[in-house]
Amino acid sequence: MFKTVPVPRGRFYFRLCRTLYSFAAMEFSPEIFLNKLAQTNDAPFLISIERAEGIYLYSPEGKRYTDLISGIGVSNIGHRHPHVINAIKNQLDKHLHVMVFGEYIQSSSNRLAEKLTSLLPPSLNCVYFVNSGTEANEGALKLAKRVTGRTEIISCRKSYHGSTHGSLSVSGNEVKKQAFRPLLPDVKFIDFGVEKDLEQITNATACVIIETIQGDAGVRIPSKQYMKALRKRCDETGTLLILDEIQCGMGRTGTLFAFEQFDIVPDILTTAKAFGGGLPIGAFIADKKIMRMLTHDPMLGHITTFGGNPVCCASALATLEVIENENLLSTVEQKGKLFETLLQHQHIREVRRFGLMFAVDFDSAERVNRIVEYAKQKGVICYWFLSHPYSFRIAPPLTISEDEIRESCAVILEAIDRS
Repeated sequence: MFKTVPVPRGRFYFRLCRTLYSFAAMEFSPEIFLNKLAQTNDAPFLISIERAEGIYLYSPEGKRYTDLISGIGVSNIGHRHPHVINAIKNQLDKHLHVMVFGEYIQSSSNRLAEKLTSLLPPSLNCVYFVNSGTEANEGALKLAKRVTGRTEIISCRKSYHGSTHGSLSVSGNEVKKQAFRPLLPDVKFIDFGVEKDLEQITNATACVIIETIQGDAGVRIPSKQYMKALRKRCDETGTLLILDEIQCGMGRTGTLFAFEQFDIVPDILTTAKAFGGGLPIGAFIADKKIMRMLTHDPMLGHITTFGGNPVCCASALATLEVIENENLLSTVEQKGKLFETLLQHQHIREVRRFGLMFAVDFDSAERVNRIVEYAKQKGVICYWFLSHPYSFRIAPPLTISEDEIRESCAVILEAIDRS
């Protein structure tokens, strides 16, 4: 027979209980989030997320949120896609980091580079893997200066290319830049989509860096004529064209990369965000003939410790496979049109859309804030633009169903009614 032993109720027991309770409360503590983590603004979104699946996020209490922004352009194939999770687990059983980028031959980075370049035009045949979008743009800028021997860089007003010093230097939001000057010298700005401004590209210009579709400015879409004129002017002046597709790439517009919609090819392409399927990875991609300039004079002209991380590469390869195998690109335009059809309201001033990338305009930032906050309470996540507060963004996972689109739009319309 077993003898029941009484559980001691002394000081140690109660201290243990208090400690366990404290750990549980700590996991989603707003006080820790606000005081122990660096804050990016004075009014964070401040919802607690315990898990995510498909197009949904779940709080510790089980509240469900529809993620209509894909974690700001990251979860294009949804959260925790099973094919991606399996690829990550398989790589975890092999190895994690083993060496800095560019030294060891590793299966996951080899396979990803081969797959990615097979989906791109022949001149984009060589990949440099980094950790994020801003790093991809930093590498692209360095490569352009190294190849051309020039220093002048041209970017666009209202653009966003990242927040490290070089990327911030070529971003077009002066309010965000002023406190961090001096920044990179010899940077000029032109108006996005204005063909006459292309005359400012000259034989002194190393590169033009431009978002194929401006994201943070509120989904600004250039004409095909403008993009062709931009390509032509760069060719005439020996200027390298860098297309930043960190937000608009990876299927968001209905093609794998947005430049395919404009019948041009960049000299350097940058990608990140949705590229990794939820893990941090970016890349700048160019012709091997120019990419090799980073190998000499000086050697290690660009270097990164964690670029090409094997787990992130495995996740990115699986992401490309999901987009291809599930034929996700073929449904983007149809789903985008459904959103556009449903989002009809007297308070909406304009809807700018390309594929499943939206900006919905209103008369004031205050109204936008009320709409976003009410939708959040009702379990639908839409969000502001950093540089265009009169709009909110919609950029859902490409896997969203038509029924889920209808449900989400009903909540948004209710939020507009109450705004």
